[in-house]
Amino acid sequence: MRPDPSEFTFWHPVHVRFRDIDVGGHAHHSLALVYFEEARAEFWKEVVGRWELDEIDFILAEVRVRYHQRVLYPLRMKVGVRVSVLGNKHFEMEYLALGEDGKELLSGETTMVMFDYEAGKSKRIPPEVRAALEAWEGLRGAGEEKE
Repeated sequence: MRPDPSEFTFWHPVHVRFRDIDVGGHAHHSLALVYFEEARAEFWKEVVGRWELDEIDFILAEVRVRYHQRVLYPLRMKVGVRVSVLGNKHFEMEYLALGEDGKELLSGETTMVMFDYEAGKSKRIPPEVRAALEAWEGLRGAGEEKE
């Protein structure tokens, strides 16, 4: 199912670089993850207020990408980011990349897990992060998760 552009309140511009192009004449398939990551980092900075490396306390657990159209150079697209599910230790994010003409190019979802690097295990979403995400997205948390 394709996400609805009207559900996104955060958009970040991403430029397709010449080096992104593969022998097929379009952006290499792996770069969708880079485009999503760039937008996710800006979302996290603006919405949660964290951008220093030691403040990033989540890991990528799962990803799904859909390719709707070829991504060509020198395209300037915008990538929408939103949190669609907010659990106790994880959150799910959706992404939508639109071309300059508004056509859907890429979409995807990631499952992110809050992670304590020192302890080497997952952790609960910190209250200040939860509050920021709930306020931005208008979400309420999911049910209790198992350890």
